[in-house]
Amino acid sequence: MFLSAPTALSPAQQASYDSVRLLLGDEDLEPRALGRTDFGVDYPLKEVYAIARHCSGGVILGFTQMRAERLTVKPGTSASHVLEHVPMPTPWNNLEAGLLFGLKVPLMVFREDGIHGGIFDPGVSEVFVQQLPGDTPTDDELAVMRSTVKNWSGKVRQHYKQY
Repeated sequence: MFLSAPTALSPAQQASYDSVRLLLGDEDLEPRALGRTDFGVDYPLKEVYAIARHCSGGVILGFTQMRAERLTVKPGTSASHVLEHVPMPTPWNNLEAGLLFGLKVPLMVFREDGIHGGIFDPGVSEVFVQQLPGDTPTDDELAVMRSTVKNWSGKVRQHYKQY
């Protein structure tokens, strides 16, 4: 399965990432990602596509990678407004989600608090956007995540058998 996540994470983000990886491992799923498990010789978008087309599922982890202290949304329009302290994911999350969606593989999407836009907006795809666990998830949070991962992994296995 393809795992979309930044390679540079804070210690708290790394702990959250590790929690998700453990849950995926419990389902005997092996995450693949450019810059983590796979290293290419061609331009990155081509390499991501090459990896993704051999996967039967995709996980998108929306961690904060940029923060705008002051952001004007829709400037110059009647809908223009200013937001402050806006966290943003890596743009690669949306590129990779688009590739995976186009390849018709089951997606599972997680995001940190405040992450919005693209694949992280409710209703953009058939996928319910899940909250990423904190650096020390509670037993209840892990139980909900485990159930979500189990449900999604069943769809991944079904996709694998069809292709």
